[in-house]
This record gives sequence, C-alpha cells and structure tokens, in this order.
Amino acid sequence: MLIMLTIPLPPLSSQEPKPQALTVPLDCPGGDCPVLRGVPQTAGMRGGFVRLKSGETVGWHTTGENEESLVVLRGHGELRIEGQPARAFAGPALAYVPPATRHNVANTGNDLLEYVYVVAPAKVR
Repeated sequence: MLIMLTIPLPPLSSQEPKPQALTVPLDCPGGDCPVLRGVPQTAGMRGGFVRLKSGETVGWHTTGENEESLVVLRGHGELRIEGQPARAFAGPALAYVPPATRHNVANTGNDLLEYVYVVAPAKVR
C-alpha cells in the first residue's frame, strides 16, 4: 500500500521563493515510518505511519507535553490509556490522546492495522 501525504510549507523568510508542497511516499516495509523529519522542520509537529500485524502493539509510551491524534486508515484495534478502559476502534477513524497520557495502541483484528499519527505541542490556555 502506498499512501501520499502532501504538506504545504510556509516560506522561511520573505526573500525565499514561494513554498513548494512536500510529498512523502509512505512505503514503509517495517511498521513505524516517521514522516515529518529533517529540513524543513515544523514548529513542533511530527508524525508518521504505523503498520501493526494482528496481535501486535506499539508498546506503552507517553508523548510528554504533546497531544497526539491517530488517523486510523484500516483495521481494528484498541487505544489503551493507563487507568481507563480500552477504547475499541475500526478504520476509518480518528482517535485523540491528551498530553502527558501513558498509552498503547493494539491491533485486535485479524488483518493489518494501519494508521498515521500526528503529535504536536499542546498549548494550555
């Protein structure tokens, strides 16, 4: 499966040429595929593509003071948040993880679970 992500880029200064769209093929044979890295950098957002086989998980982790969105492309899974009941989902779907929240994503289906994650600094108002 090949997924294309197109991101318009703002100019870095007024003397630079107009921004060009960034197109990144998500041809990731191994599972986790970071997308937003290298030059040019974002203001703090990062993202990637994850492919989990049946029964696999990404492992318990936290994104620190960042919030995270999961754009589930296909498959069945659970978003597991420490201290809360697991939340089942089926693609296409969107899931949100608040900042400083320990969590895990599990493939509970029989087929591949594929999703794009986007992590960004949380701004407390």
